[in-house]
Amino acid sequence: MLVHPSAIDLSGRTLRFLTGRLKARRLEIGTRWRRLPASRQAMLALAHLRCGDTYAQLAAGFGVGIATVYRYIREAVEALASLAPSLAEAMLTIREKAFVILDGTLLPIDRIAADTP
Repeated sequence: MLVHPSAIDLSGRTLRFLTGRLKARRLEIGTRWRRLPASRQAMLALAHLRCGDTYAQLAAGFGVGIATVYRYIREAVEALASLAPSLAEAMLTIREKAFVILDGTLLPIDRIAADTP
């Protein structure tokens, strides 16, 4: 298998933010050591989330096992999800807004055909 580096079109600030969240999480649970430092774990997770790299590609690129990649990505997503508001908090915010996009899903429409005679 050939391994090559790739670029992720995200800012360094994003990487530093996720790295900080992962370091805090590691202190919280009392992790003694990990195969990759928090900064490399953040890079691995961002490569998966932004570029869609597969677990096998990430495992080969970062020199860890596929199960480790799975755990690292799951841990990073949980760290980011902990920042999101609860459903009750989101509903309170929605009451104050004129309109809200709940999930950002794109729906296929045929608007052009509907506007023509």
